[in-house]
Amino acid sequence: MPSWLARRPFTSTVLDRIETAIRESERTHNAELRFVVEGELDLRHVLHSASARQRAVELFSQLRVWDTEHNSGVLIYVQCVDRHIEIVADRGVAAKVAQKEWDAICRRMEAVFRTGRYEEGALKGIHEITTLLATHFPESGSKADELPDRPVLL
Repeated sequence: MPSWLARRPFTSTVLDRIETAIRESERTHNAELRFVVEGELDLRHVLHSASARQRAVELFSQLRVWDTEHNSGVLIYVQCVDRHIEIVADRGVAAKVAQKEWDAICRRMEAVFRTGRYEEGALKGIHEITTLLATHFPESGSKADELPDRPVLL
């Protein structure tokens, strides 16, 4: 499937709404969110049978989500072709939120995506992530926005 077709549900309007949701989310906690949508995998990932999790970890590093003052970066990775979602959290967040909680959010987002409601699934996922982060990393005054809020399309 060509990447443009796989990414088609993520129109500029949907990306704007995701960006707004991330910006609003970050006002309630001290973590940083990145949202990445990948339409198709590079041939080297296919040939090496890289899992969606491995690709998410790779992007976590490439996009420097790990490079926040409080080790509080969170990557939401959407692999469109397989409709697979992964959440990778930096060590500061992972020390307080178990991976099984992130995985549960991923599976709920995937269920909504399977019905073709990508915007709804993304926004609900961000809302659930926000609730977890606000509990474990409550906002403590003004903080710098360390990572871009705009979703990344690959």
